[in-house]
Amino acid sequence: MYTPRAFAETDLTRLDWLVAEHPFVTLVTSDAQGAPFASQLPVLYRRNGDDILIEGHWARPNPQAGHGAHALLIVHGPHAYVSAGWYPDKEPAARVPTWNYATAHLYGNLERYDDGDALADLVLRLSDHHEARTGGDWRFDPKEPRFRSQLRGIVGFRFIPERVELKFKLSQNHPAENRNAVAAALEARDEHGAQQVAALMRANAS
Repeated sequence: MYTPRAFAETDLTRLDWLVAEHPFVTLVTSDAQGAPFASQLPVLYRRNGDDILIEGHWARPNPQAGHGAHALLIVHGPHAYVSAGWYPDKEPAARVPTWNYATAHLYGNLERYDDGDALADLVLRLSDHHEARTGGDWRFDPKEPRFRSQLRGIVGFRFIPERVELKFKLSQNHPAENRNAVAAALEARDEHGAQQVAALMRANAS
């Protein structure tokens, strides 16, 4: 990922936040011909120091379940358009529009499994986690035969990153007056992504 120094992040607590807020990721692998193949998947995330584990599953017919071990996992954070008209120095500096955003690219290896007990545990934890996020009360029952039989339709994976690239592009390359003006303009927009980007910009400034 192209990451100018001003936008590079190394604090893994920012990755914690990013995945917690945006757990629907893009997983990229290569097929037998070397062509890229992408799937959009919900995941579970755990970190202990520098050790990270990301878990999820594919539908069994998904070709990605049979690809090689090497993978790129992309976490898509908040993003927002930035108008050049918001900059106080737009005329003398000849400013142009841009896009502010936060994202993470994780490079590593996939471990696949289709053991029924392990899949049941994964689906239970996935459903509990995401039901809690939305206030839902549905629960996967691993002892229910109907649910148990459905596990044959999925393949689980564990993704262990070897390299993490974090990019938080938040107008760090602009003077404070521009950053404040952009944050204020984003805060005024009735869009969750814009307001999240503004909050990140304010946090960076403090």
